[in-house]
Amino acid sequence: MTPADVGMPPGLRRRTPGLRREEVAQLSGVGVTWYTWLEQGRPINASAQVLDAVARTLRLDPPEREHLYHLAEVPYAPEPEALVQSVGPEIQGIIDALVPRPAVVYNSRYDILAANAVYRDLFMTPSKASFRAPANALWALFTADEEDCPLLFRETELPVMVATLRAAYGLHAGEPVWEDFIRGLSAASEQFARLWETGDVAEPGRRVKVFRHATVGELRMTSVSLSVNGMPECRIVVYTPDDEETARRAALLRRQ
Repeated sequence: MTPADVGMPPGLRRRTPGLRREEVAQLSGVGVTWYTWLEQGRPINASAQVLDAVARTLRLDPPEREHLYHLAEVPYAPEPEALVQSVGPEIQGIIDALVPRPAVVYNSRYDILAANAVYRDLFMTPSKASFRAPANALWALFTADEEDCPLLFRETELPVMVATLRAAYGLHAGEPVWEDFIRGLSAASEQFARLWETGDVAEPGRRVKVFRHATVGELRMTSVSLSVNGMPECRIVVYTPDDEETARRAALLRRQ
């Protein structure tokens, strides 16, 4: 970076085209001595706020910012990013190749970014058409009539999903889009509102879930979450038959 990059005059007799320590300190709002000690690795107990200011001044990208935190021996917390709202054809191709296993791509708000044909057969029947853009699994489950909901044992499964949502919400608290989402779903579903108020948190993980399909009957499926490089806060969820009878029935979904 040069002084011109940050709107500063170049000055005279510069031995380097980059910023001087004094300039980095000034732009970051810290003392020159303190910043010099930071560069020298002295034990000055740098705070996350000050490190963030230095990172912004130096225009560090996320891996560089994380490296700065490690050098300063400060626990790293990534900056929240805007939720991914779409996937590329290569991701769609991957989940299509998983047929006959249902597969879907969620972001951390359970927006359905992509799904293969078997997932759509199992979950997205005409009565559960996309009433939101993008479709959202939580909205579909919490606003569906119980007899029309594909997920059985809702009393144990839905609390886990809400707890997983709340864990992700911690990175987005106060963001208008997230707050609108929580308020809207709370207004649409008293059950969601009650679960949200418990404050429970959980991480995505492997679970055995039971679904029902109007044609093939009950299906016991193990859900496995896979992270996606380059798509923060997104995961591919694949449902694998948990027993032979479910495998036989799941194979029939493709023929409906």
